[in-house]
Amino acid sequence: MELRRWISSIIIALIILLLTFITTIARLLTDYWWFDALGFRTIFMVSLKAKLTLFAVIAALFFIFMAVNLWITGSKTSIKLKLGVSAVLALFVGLMGHNHWFRLLQYQYQSGFGIQDPVFMKDIAFYVFSLPFFNAVWGIAFWCIILTILVVAADYLRSSLTRLAGINRMHAEQPQPVQMPKLGKKPVTHLGILGALAFIMVAIRHHLSKFSIMYSEKGIVVGAGYTDVAVVLPAIKIMIVLALIVAVIFALWAFLAKKMSKRHILMIAIGGYIAIFFIGMSVIPGIVQSLKVSPNEINLETPYIERNIKFTRMAYGIDDIENKDFEVQPIDKSILKEASSTLDNVRLLDWRPLTQTYKQTQEIRLYYDLAGIDIDRYNISGEYTEVMLSPRELNQNKIASNAKTWVNLHMIYTHGYGIVMSPVNDVTEAGLPEYLIKDIPPVYSVEDENLMIDKPQIYYGEQSNTFVLVNTDTKEFDYPKGNTNEYMQYDGDGGVVLDSFFKKLMMAVRFTDIKILLSSDVKPQSKILFKRSIKDRINKVMPFLMLDNDPYLVIDQGRMHWIQDAYTVTSRYPYSEKADTTGMNYIRNSVKVVVDAYDGSVTYYVIDESDPIVKTYARIFPNQFAKFSSMPEGLKKHVRYPEGLFSIQAEMYQTYHMEDPVVFYNKEDAWEIPNEIYGTGQQVQMEPYYIIINLPEEEEPEFILMTPFTPIRKDNMIAWMAARSDGKNYGKLLVYKFPKDKLVYGPSQIEAKFDQDSEISQQLTLWSQRGSRVTRGNLLVIPIDESVLYIEPLYLQAEQGEIPEMKRVLVSDGEKVVMEETLDIALEALFGRAEVDTGEKGRTQEELIQEADRYYDNILESMGNDWQAFGENFDKLGEVLKELKG
Repeated sequence: MELRRWISSIIIALIILLLTFITTIARLLTDYWWFDALGFRTIFMVSLKAKLTLFAVIAALFFIFMAVNLWITGSKTSIKLKLGVSAVLALFVGLMGHNHWFRLLQYQYQSGFGIQDPVFMKDIAFYVFSLPFFNAVWGIAFWCIILTILVVAADYLRSSLTRLAGINRMHAEQPQPVQMPKLGKKPVTHLGILGALAFIMVAIRHHLSKFSIMYSEKGIVVGAGYTDVAVVLPAIKIMIVLALIVAVIFALWAFLAKKMSKRHILMIAIGGYIAIFFIGMSVIPGIVQSLKVSPNEINLETPYIERNIKFTRMAYGIDDIENKDFEVQPIDKSILKEASSTLDNVRLLDWRPLTQTYKQTQEIRLYYDLAGIDIDRYNISGEYTEVMLSPRELNQNKIASNAKTWVNLHMIYTHGYGIVMSPVNDVTEAGLPEYLIKDIPPVYSVEDENLMIDKPQIYYGEQSNTFVLVNTDTKEFDYPKGNTNEYMQYDGDGGVVLDSFFKKLMMAVRFTDIKILLSSDVKPQSKILFKRSIKDRINKVMPFLMLDNDPYLVIDQGRMHWIQDAYTVTSRYPYSEKADTTGMNYIRNSVKVVVDAYDGSVTYYVIDESDPIVKTYARIFPNQFAKFSSMPEGLKKHVRYPEGLFSIQAEMYQTYHMEDPVVFYNKEDAWEIPNEIYGTGQQVQMEPYYIIINLPEEEEPEFILMTPFTPIRKDNMIAWMAARSDGKNYGKLLVYKFPKDKLVYGPSQIEAKFDQDSEISQQLTLWSQRGSRVTRGNLLVIPIDESVLYIEPLYLQAEQGEIPEMKRVLVSDGEKVVMEETLDIALEALFGRAEVDTGEKGRTQEELIQEADRYYDNILESMGNDWQAFGENFDKLGEVLKELKG
């Protein structure tokens, strides 16, 4: 019975191993076909070669080391068993160690930063590339020695127990005192040598650990401070010597076992080492920090604060920000006359309410998803125009449950269709966006080649859909057309061709889906498309790049492309402040990744060739990165500064604009990003926003990303920061500082002015009483020449309704506030119409009649409950009628 169980267990184990082997081979082969189809076979092969080589080297070295040590024990254990144990352990150690393959390649192909740290005078590349590799090598070697000590000790103990058991059997009839197993000279010598090796490794670890003071957080700033340099570093050097002394004692104990039979000498050495380690690395530094450094912190830490400021600014790319003075002047009609390009592109539509509007009006069918709104700019009819757009992706989770058949999910519902696009500032009378592109098939309100889409199908996007099979005998659903549907066949280059039974078998194993193999609709020309989420796709090819949270869709030459910003990051830049909980303290937006939405092709364009990290990656994987100069011109026009990077830089610049160490220490001039009132009245931190403006002293309008700053715990505005995105100016950061002797209202103060205005507050209350939900959009601080304009849209949404409508615009010049139906009317109320030019053509008679109708409706609405509003609308109606008469 026991034999049967044993045999059954072996059979089950063998089956599990076989299945694991088959699935591993299937995943390996299908990955290879996927990489090859994308044109990244080099990356796959370099990675695989590095992994296999590292595995083989580590496993072989450990096998030899373990086998030799087990042979030295001389125990009666079978040689085959010893070799088997060594082989199994070597297999696991190799599997654990091969994960460090990328550190090996980074070390091997590293590029220098050309910057040395001020303590050890080593290039930054040492910390980013070399030190992680050395630590990995140390970790593998140390734990191999510890594992060997445990196995060897167990073998000696087993032999001793076996010998003791034999002696006890021989004297079974004669009472004998209980004998404990004792280690002879050979085991003591053997284990002593291994112990000496272990402590040599500890000494090496101390040597490597001294470089970690470059990331120390014990002082006032990140990096080696006074205590680290004056106390911790010497203590580490002492610990290196002590560890080597303990190693020598182990060796002496090993070779002079008889003369050093008293084990307490060894215990004293180890105990003394531990005590000195605790005192030298914790107690003494703590005392020095508390009693010497803290009372004299500014004097002792000043040089280290200077280092932190310098290296943090370099690590986040904020050391070359151009600072300019912004002499605030009152805004007037003449300034507005010259600001048509800015006023034409004020982002009145807020992306969160707009998402609801898009979803309710343009998703067309339940299985489409318009969840993501992107902001970009296009040249439309000769005008530089800021737009908002959203791809209409297919969300398979929204397919009706009774329609989620295998054929529907994998052969019919394979792709999304088209996009929705609208200008950022154009709304209908009902408060809905004026669409530039809408509906299925796409309907264009403007005939412009920059907007035309020849391939509206979206096979690759932000949705994480399952694999699909194309070019099968089952036609794919293309788009709905009235009561019928249009169907199509995929003709793109993407996907893995299933031109053999073996390929179909491997894909069936990978996806644990036998229907791939059994389906009669799959033919030799059929393809399988998988890894269709663009982030998964990009990460699969280059997992060492960190991706921005917001990829965006671009139309170019009739095709749709995703642009994904990718970052090179590290947490090992000396003296640099950490940006988040991940420990990252260096970042560059070195790569722009472009993914074709139809065929899934991926191209990695290097936009920052000065970055040593991306240069290292390019050396590891030659010819896998493209130069930015090779990017099509149409796509270059849509490259934008990433919001994720800008937010990190703005957060750092709040403190690290202070370069004087004393000012920095006292936080005398610290800034913060202000709050705004958003939605139904919540206070939230302002997010950076894209806008087209003429920067001061610049003649042409450009697409920038900006955010305002206020002094910490104050509401007035102190500066604003901008990142440029167009042409040769891409990537340049600017900070415009307001005069400190002038009060420039911050967002919170302007929000308070809006709330305190009696007309505005009465109207908001009236809407709320009538059952409408008022939603406040983003407050935009708009620099115009040397002046500032504040604009905020208001949305109304019926309690039972799902479509928010933009009904009013709040505008302020810092002193006066108005709320009107449109930006034009609001600017007229603030500055007068006769001399204000918003860049729009004069209103036609039809437009004036429509405006008169609106004022007339407002008069009827306010009669009997709001006589002030009645009078204002009556006056405005009179002005419009006069203009009509003229």
